[in-house]
Amino acid sequence: MRHNSLSLLCHRPASSEITPERVYLDRRRWIAAATASLAFRGAARAAEAPPLAKLAATRNARYSVTDTASAYEDITSYNNFYEFGTGKGDPQRNAGTLRTQPWSVTIGGEAETRGTYTLEDILKPHALEERVYRLRCVERWSMVIPWIGFPLGDLLRRFKPTSNAKFVAFRTLHDPKQMPGQRAGWLEWPYVEGLRIDEAMHPLAILVVGLYGRVLPNQNGAPLRLMVPWKYGFKSIKSIVGISFTRSMPPTSWNIATPGEYGFYANVNPAVAHPRWSQASERRIGASLFDATRPTEPFNGYAEQVAGLYRGMDLRRFF
Repeated sequence: MRHNSLSLLCHRPASSEITPERVYLDRRRWIAAATASLAFRGAARAAEAPPLAKLAATRNARYSVTDTASAYEDITSYNNFYEFGTGKGDPQRNAGTLRTQPWSVTIGGEAETRGTYTLEDILKPHALEERVYRLRCVERWSMVIPWIGFPLGDLLRRFKPTSNAKFVAFRTLHDPKQMPGQRAGWLEWPYVEGLRIDEAMHPLAILVVGLYGRVLPNQNGAPLRLMVPWKYGFKSIKSIVGISFTRSMPPTSWNIATPGEYGFYANVNPAVAHPRWSQASERRIGASLFDATRPTEPFNGYAEQVAGLYRGMDLRRFF
């Protein structure tokens, strides 16, 4: 028998074509059970790791957003840290090889005071504070994280940068034995990043040593990382071992790798699309795929504080 399109639309399925209610409900129970099992396994894996030491810090409300913080489990299991692999779950699985004690940071370049300092030397004069910042990734996902740290500018001023210091360069640890991802050639190692010195001195830029009231997990950049909340996440370099004051713009890893996609400034700008995807919207980590995305805000929502740093600049050219 031939059917026209209207008869197909009006076709009533036979009883044999309808999924019995019992099977449908069993299927729903099976999906729920599978989801619960995955959640339980994830919680079990987290329970296997010893709890990280607690950090005392005072909440800085002036620099904290009121957005709901992302879950600790999401923040620590969905990461970009290519030193431990390119998959989002690789850092959590592989970063246990990183030894964060002892740790030292070398300060160099255009400054009156230079040298190599232990992490304890770096931290000693600084009061830790908690700041709840948004983190936006170029891959269109975002988080809200209660970081613990102190202003980057406070540290930099200790070393008395000279008038020749126009930029600040940062360097990550390079040790393929501890960081297995460095055995691959997807980036030039060590990972390097940089800021203009006025960006580095801005009070929103902080050095981070913890999150959610505890010591920073390895996969999130332990023991010392940068957080610049108005820029895409790859600017906030992890596991820092070198800071240098420079006269000229320093090289940065992703700009070296793909200069047409990743510029030096990396300011969150929804009006400038990545060559392979739009940056106009984002999805919070942990949200269901069925949840609506949200519009990306210029400078990740920090325009009022930082837009003046770029007055007169063409942000499509200086991306």
